[in-house]
Amino acid sequence: MKFHFKPRARRSSYEINMTEGPLLGKLVRFSVPLALSGVLQLLFNAADIVVVGRFAGNQSLAAVGSTSALNMLIVNLFMGLSIGVNVLVARYYGAGQSKDLHETVHTAILTAAACGTFLILAGMFLSRPLLQLMETPEDVIDYSVLYMRIIFAGMPASMLYNFGSAILRSVGDTQRPLYFLLTAGIINVLLNLFFVIVLHMGVAGVALATILSQMVSAGLVLLCLIRSEGVYRLELKRLRIYKHKLKEMARIGIPAGIQGSMFSISNVLIQSTVNSFGSVAMAGSTAAGNIEGFVWTAMDAFTQATQSFVGQNYGAKKMDRVKRVMWICMGLAIGVGLVLGVAAYLAARPLLGIYTSDPAVIEYGKQRLLAISVPYFTCGAMNIFVGGMRGLGSSLTPMVDTIFGVCVLRVVWIYTIFPLWPDWLMLFLSYPVTWVITSALAGVCYIAVRRKAVRALGSSGLQESA
Repeated sequence: MKFHFKPRARRSSYEINMTEGPLLGKLVRFSVPLALSGVLQLLFNAADIVVVGRFAGNQSLAAVGSTSALNMLIVNLFMGLSIGVNVLVARYYGAGQSKDLHETVHTAILTAAACGTFLILAGMFLSRPLLQLMETPEDVIDYSVLYMRIIFAGMPASMLYNFGSAILRSVGDTQRPLYFLLTAGIINVLLNLFFVIVLHMGVAGVALATILSQMVSAGLVLLCLIRSEGVYRLELKRLRIYKHKLKEMARIGIPAGIQGSMFSISNVLIQSTVNSFGSVAMAGSTAAGNIEGFVWTAMDAFTQATQSFVGQNYGAKKMDRVKRVMWICMGLAIGVGLVLGVAAYLAARPLLGIYTSDPAVIEYGKQRLLAISVPYFTCGAMNIFVGGMRGLGSSLTPMVDTIFGVCVLRVVWIYTIFPLWPDWLMLFLSYPVTWVITSALAGVCYIAVRRKAVRALGSSGLQESA
């Protein structure tokens, strides 16, 4: 039996009614705090990289950067489940199904804790063999292993924060996760400076600062859910795994996680190739990659907005609004990506100079920004289609599309095109080429998924947009 509620009667000032009223203002209101939250998360990494680069040297800087792709390879499969949480909560909230929403929330939090615990073990035992498989240089690998193991010790907190914030995003609350990250970010920066400059702990210090700040953000988001008066309230005594909800989370989330992991596999292969250029090139790639992250984060806010808004309106059977959400988010993602991507390249030298004063490192970083940052808007377009398909409940189709269009083609590039022109710039051109191809494929797939969703609802079940 399903118990229904009236969402508008219980909305807090932080929530957004995604199923009624004008869309543009609500999408911007939703996305801006989300983008700022992403920027704060990147600033965690930036603080690590800047402090290490300035006070611990190029080897430590390379060590922090060399673990990024590998960390995401291991973590992404589990993080995909948080996408399943986001889609399900948005759908049940839009449809007014409070019992299903309650079960999803409690299943999600317990699943997050279990995933985080497993990741501690994975990081402990897999760090060194995987870094060796990536051909991490001998002068870097010990630092990399130490950094990676400490980071993975904090994975339960990371999982709880991401699953909890996925619940809040589903009901339109992107402001409080921003406040929580701001608090944790300040703590992270202060601890970075203390551990590295005062205690001379090097990469261990920045890793420890990161996980302690993650514990703060996780605690705050859990407290928010526990104190909530909404239907998504967390009651610790009712924590349990509801098998059907876990199955639904897995149906949407596991393909998303596999997709993310496959992205990471291709990035690990590229990182291995980067490693072959030496520690100076690795440092340049690390710094440039961090700058690119800010561009990606701004675009990804609209991808997550697409997912949540499409999910709620699909649950409310308002397919006309789904179409408008897609068009608006596509325009916003492409526009923001183009402006920020070009700006990042034009300001490459001063931006890279924040991370290092080595001219050789800066030159490597600038070339990477040219190949990736300038055409980054094509990745934004691709991800809007993916977010739309996930919001409609389809995760397998975008997984297959992106694995082939990005991951497979990128690996083909590394083993065919790149050996013919083994140049630093040619290595990174694999990114925009695969984004363009995958965007076209994703557009076709989205149309097919949308038509299937309309048929599933039935013409009699559709509502006119408000």
